[in-house]
Amino acid sequence: MRYTSTRGLPDAPRPGFSDILLEGLAPDGGLYLPEAYPQVDAATLGEWRTLLAGQGYAALAHAVLTLFVDDIDPDDLRGICERAYNDTVFSSPEIVPVSRLEGGLWLAHLSGGPTAAFKDLAMQLLGQLFEYELERRDAQLNVLGATSGDTGSAAEYAMRGLPRVRVFMLTPAGRMTPFQQAQMFSLDEPSIVNVAVDGVFDDCQDLVKAVAGDLAFKQRYSLGAVNSINWARLVAQVVYYVASWLRVSSTDDERVSFCVPTGNFGNIMAGHVARSMGVPIDTLVLATNENNVLDEFFRTGVYRVRSAAETHATSSPSMDISKASNFERFVFDLLGRDAARVRELFAVELPRDGFFDLSGTPEFASLAATFGFVSSSSTHADRLATIADVLTRDGVLIDPHTADGVKVAREFARPGVPMVVTETALPVKFSETIVEAIGREPERPERFAGIEELPRHVVDLPNDVDALKSLIATRVP
Repeated sequence: MRYTSTRGLPDAPRPGFSDILLEGLAPDGGLYLPEAYPQVDAATLGEWRTLLAGQGYAALAHAVLTLFVDDIDPDDLRGICERAYNDTVFSSPEIVPVSRLEGGLWLAHLSGGPTAAFKDLAMQLLGQLFEYELERRDAQLNVLGATSGDTGSAAEYAMRGLPRVRVFMLTPAGRMTPFQQAQMFSLDEPSIVNVAVDGVFDDCQDLVKAVAGDLAFKQRYSLGAVNSINWARLVAQVVYYVASWLRVSSTDDERVSFCVPTGNFGNIMAGHVARSMGVPIDTLVLATNENNVLDEFFRTGVYRVRSAAETHATSSPSMDISKASNFERFVFDLLGRDAARVRELFAVELPRDGFFDLSGTPEFASLAATFGFVSSSSTHADRLATIADVLTRDGVLIDPHTADGVKVAREFARPGVPMVVTETALPVKFSETIVEAIGREPERPERFAGIEELPRHVVDLPNDVDALKSLIATRVP
């Protein structure tokens, strides 16, 4: 298995998995994808069904990942999966259980990890992969990332204590909930550097890309990535689509739809990869909040980024994003893997014009039929109503992002086709909105008691590339 950049030239190198694991962003500014997606048939899916039922999630993860990873010994990869996915790390031995909701909907419970968010499912694996590969190379890695809420804490909890890894995590100052801030800023470890940037999430993401794009600086300070620009993050998420499909379906060819709340396109991109491999996914339903850049594209063919002033601060803050960094991967597939066209769109037109328009192209005309995507958006009022309604109907309390997903899923649910909503986080992370919706605080797991009162460890930084570089230089030995 070799990997190619979304902006790569025909004669560009095709690295293996372990190389792109530590590299993150490609040198040309593009994102890595497999040269071709591995294909699975009904017989393989049947084997995976037996594997999941008999040996559990870690065994399924190993089976899926071996299709993408051929430069790590299979037994070593099995050990990595077993250390990442077990009931001492996750609250359920199933790792990703599912439950039925009214109206033909299912909920894939993805928030059983240490930080109560779906990001744990990728980050726990990534931490184990980093530790393995850095030990094999006798190397150090300085991880640079940006978060709109949950990626940061998931990364820090997965990477803390790893002797060869240091984390610099950028957050938009004042844009996360108090609980989300406390999860990150309460960590008192020299290897964890929290940075509050004067700006929105997109500014943080732009800073990460700008620093990663300085290849000399990146090499000098051994910078890597944990955001979903890192392919290893995304391929880890493919596993829970497979697991959810297996748990909801009853035959090896039954089609199941997924509704995915997403702002950065990483979560639903993993569903696209699973579908492209041959997992019988019927429709991929994209759900956004008021920051509806992605929904606008799937409805109109126009991808228009928003300014910081246009980016709304909402009650589902992890999706307050107007530049979806993983969207380039999907456009690469949409355009028949034409890297030259992707370079023109993302490296020329988007920076110059602030948008690009594919509405008149044959690729966009066939998008729904070929790739199975539909989309819609949700508002604050929708979230409140959906949270209260799901609690009344199903006895399940969901967080605001998951509520965005349930609201949109109901628009596209069809009789006879199960619709799985991918849960985002536990409600405790968004208490203010939960209280507004149902009139009481959500249940708080004991491990999070008093977290907001702990001392904070965070560096305030202007929205400036040189300031970020200077911080990294002073903190890296």
